[in-house]
Amino acid sequence: MSQQPSQQPQIELNIDGVPTKVEAGTTGANIYADRKEVVAVKVDGQPWDLERELPAGAAVEPIAIDSEDGLNILRHSATHVMAQAVQELFPQVNLGIGPFITDGFYYDFGNIDSVTPELMREIEKRMKRIVKEGQRFVRRDISEADAAKELADQPYKLELIQTKGKGAEAASVEVGAGGLTMYDNVRRNGEVAWSDLCRGPHLPNTKLIGLGFALTKSSSAYWKGDQSGDSLQRIYGTAWPSKEALKEYQTRLAEAARRDHRKLGQELDLYSFPEEIGPGLVIFHPKGGILRHEIESYVIERHKQAGFDFVHTPEISKGGLFHTSGHLPYYADTMFPPMLADEERDAEGNITKAGQEYYLKAMNCPMHNLIFRSRGRSYRELPLRLFEMGHDYRYEKSGVVHGLTRMRGFTQDDSHTYCTPEQAEEEIRMQLNFFISILKEFGLTDFYLELSTRDEDGKKKDKFIGSDEDWAAATKALEDACAATGLDLVPDPGGAAFYGPKVSVQCKDAIGRTWQMSTVQYDFNQPERFGLEYTAADGSHRRPVMIHSAKLGSVERFIGVLVEHYAGAFPAWLAPVQVKLVPVAEVFDDYVKEVAAKLRSQGVRVEIDLSDDRFGKKIRNASKEKVPFTLIAGGEDVEAGAVSFRYRDGSQHNQVPVDEAVAHIVDVIKRRVNDPAGEKLEVA
Repeated sequence: MSQQPSQQPQIELNIDGVPTKVEAGTTGANIYADRKEVVAVKVDGQPWDLERELPAGAAVEPIAIDSEDGLNILRHSATHVMAQAVQELFPQVNLGIGPFITDGFYYDFGNIDSVTPELMREIEKRMKRIVKEGQRFVRRDISEADAAKELADQPYKLELIQTKGKGAEAASVEVGAGGLTMYDNVRRNGEVAWSDLCRGPHLPNTKLIGLGFALTKSSSAYWKGDQSGDSLQRIYGTAWPSKEALKEYQTRLAEAARRDHRKLGQELDLYSFPEEIGPGLVIFHPKGGILRHEIESYVIERHKQAGFDFVHTPEISKGGLFHTSGHLPYYADTMFPPMLADEERDAEGNITKAGQEYYLKAMNCPMHNLIFRSRGRSYRELPLRLFEMGHDYRYEKSGVVHGLTRMRGFTQDDSHTYCTPEQAEEEIRMQLNFFISILKEFGLTDFYLELSTRDEDGKKKDKFIGSDEDWAAATKALEDACAATGLDLVPDPGGAAFYGPKVSVQCKDAIGRTWQMSTVQYDFNQPERFGLEYTAADGSHRRPVMIHSAKLGSVERFIGVLVEHYAGAFPAWLAPVQVKLVPVAEVFDDYVKEVAAKLRSQGVRVEIDLSDDRFGKKIRNASKEKVPFTLIAGGEDVEAGAVSFRYRDGSQHNQVPVDEAVAHIVDVIKRRVNDPAGEKLEVA
């Protein structure tokens, strides 16, 4: 920033970590005038508009448009442009809220027509005109009374003013010592084109939105998400720093659609979601069943090798168990409603003794606590690791269930470790490395860690239980264990479970999307609630620490992730069908049956195509089914006692001796090769 001699009063700011004297009244726009990529600033860690006057003593950092904060500001600014365009078309529209979301934004509108593709195109056309105008986003403070007067014809905005922005539905309302704020879209001649109640910040002007935006879809929504509330029209969009970045995103979307596990599950005959069963529930077909079996078998074997004890618990329990664990007060909305059982009736059918309330199991930890408590425990047994492929059920709303990745019924590879407080950090470190080694075996290799802690600012503190000392000790144990892995650690304040902090392994798939995979949670609450004890070396009785962990998260969700990661082309060790045998003509059927028998004797999963289809179609079918190895047998192959390999990329290796072919396939499967190039037989 250039400094000019001035008689104006000066203040000191900490700019990019450097104490700097500037004139009073300096803005972020003054400081970063020569950096066109800077669209806002962080002031003491909070995003601010560039044109806001900076207070003395503030720490100031730039926000570039392509940073996470910058993209959020870009997208939130685009919502205002969209709402302005909609109100031009429908002056009577009732404006809802318009937040940024992952990779995009939306705005809710009441009192408008259903949104059609034609209307979306018209809105987008008007948005481009507004963007081209270069309207400035101008922030102004406003009192509640003046805001209510100015927005008298906007019922949803009036409701937000009355609640002073409380709740997630008011995410776009400014709340705090400064009261409410409005943002005006101001044309170059000074005319106010449009206004909205909003906390900001925004881009300096609409021109910075450029051509990197597009409207993507529309849907119905409810005001505040309440189905008894008003029905609204929600319009979604996406925005990026450039037209090129938008095209890259759209390409990623197209690739994600190609990899959609729901579509591939049907095409590959792996699983289905029949309406007769209900939302969020899946049935696995034979090919999906063997895929699931291979995954579970591998994970179970790894747990045995790591010193976990395999247990099994029922899928239904009396409600009192979940009161003891503390889940019902915090978790009741996501548990299936209770059912009555054990009631007694007389001969006429009248109830003489009330029944017990039973719940479907939503988590396994309370029952594992009962196993620990079933007899006395010594410090010599610790750490004690209990592991279960637990079948759990959660009452997700039908509108949010999504294939295998958001379900009502699922299987957790769930474990609970009971250890001394002194053992906790080392145990967590061991388990993190254990998680990562399992994920790598499945071909997932790009990780970082996320540490979810209690919300320390007090806004959500009633969501959590336990003393400050307990939380501090648990958080430090997790932090130190994470540091030992060498992986990047991202904070997630407020994201902890109600009973303790947690670490999740975040994993990127083949097209760069991030999935939450393994989790480890530190729990100092349930041992207390269940009265769990062990006898220490000095004979005293002490509380163990409880560590929750899941390696895959849920088996079903993990399968969904793998399907999309590999686009259905599973490595040979996981593929439901590992080898497809295709005779060139019917005369060679018996020969391929003999080859199949040799492969099956080695545990290889084989199918033979003995259909009446032409040879070319048989090859195309094998390719569509994404089979790792297609073995072809024709006259020359039979004469040589050989087969010809055809790989998934279309390349071929002819006349490989049968025993050599079998040995190669068995070797690739045994070594769990995840790279398609490593599946090919090396040619001398």
